[in-house]
Amino acid sequence: MLRYLSLALSGTFLMVLVALRWLDAWWEGPLNVAEEGLIVYVEPGDSLSRLSRRLADAGVLDHERLFNWAGRFLGADSRIRLGEYRLEPGVTPASLLAQLQSGDTVRYLVTLPEGITLGEALKLLADSKGIKPVLEGPQDSRLLDLVAPATLTEGYFLPETYQYERGDSDFDILHEAHRMMEEALVEVWGQRQQGLPYRDPYDALIMASIIEKETGLARERAAIGGVFVRRLRSGMRLQTDPTVIYGLGATFEGNLTRKHLSDEKNAYNSYRHKGLPPGPIALPGKAALMAAVNPEAGDALYFVARGDGSHQFSASLKEHEAAVRQFQLSRRADYRSAPKSNEP
Repeated sequence: MLRYLSLALSGTFLMVLVALRWLDAWWEGPLNVAEEGLIVYVEPGDSLSRLSRRLADAGVLDHERLFNWAGRFLGADSRIRLGEYRLEPGVTPASLLAQLQSGDTVRYLVTLPEGITLGEALKLLADSKGIKPVLEGPQDSRLLDLVAPATLTEGYFLPETYQYERGDSDFDILHEAHRMMEEALVEVWGQRQQGLPYRDPYDALIMASIIEKETGLARERAAIGGVFVRRLRSGMRLQTDPTVIYGLGATFEGNLTRKHLSDEKNAYNSYRHKGLPPGPIALPGKAALMAAVNPEAGDALYFVARGDGSHQFSASLKEHEAAVRQFQLSRRADYRSAPKSNEP
């Protein structure tokens, strides 16, 4: 009798040992993930069992019920985090369960280039993979609340490269871009030269946006800033084409005319209105902000594009007109440089 009992116990022990070895091999064994990997999205309302069913239907997960049981036993079923996960070849049930609890989701990158407008940034974000567009335009109430007490949203977002997860909204990214711009403004304002013709950091932001739009070569930012600062100090109009174009908005068709430059109704027309325009005309980068608060010293009041991305700077109207003839009039008779020479 004892012999049979001993054999039964030995057999049971052996079966348990085999089962445990099998479980361990399954738990630490690779799932059926192809060489190119697999993207899994945990959506709001997803349970472990629902996710397991999708993975089983896709042929990735064997023993769906066993995986659910292991998840419940370990308490993982209540700790799975939303998001998009990339499963690599070699992932095991154990590592998959850990990954789903870690929040180590797929991260994407989106770059807001320096010098684009907020409207262009919104389109770029709407066209980016996985970003949910929720904003109705540059003057969306959520953006206005973000930049308050300012009443214009343009320029208040730092052009940079931002990380996001699938399902993040355009507002989520612009919220971070606004935070970054506020930090940058505080930093550069604290490093500004004394005696600049700005009332506050917002004026510096406006100037930085103009510098950004006028700059072709990075090394010229401070020189261009110096021209505009000296014109402001002397009471000259800025006379810069990008401000006019911004004020024209969607009506601008690519050809800036004399009629455009003489339009006093365009509040951004720096050929007709003195001082800075009402607000920024683009998203300026940090280098442009620094150029606005630390403009290059000198006596130049004019510049004209050479045609290779650089500019010819001139201290007098006579020198500037000669530069215009040299670099522009031979190519395009109606060329308008910025600033232009006919100072009223």
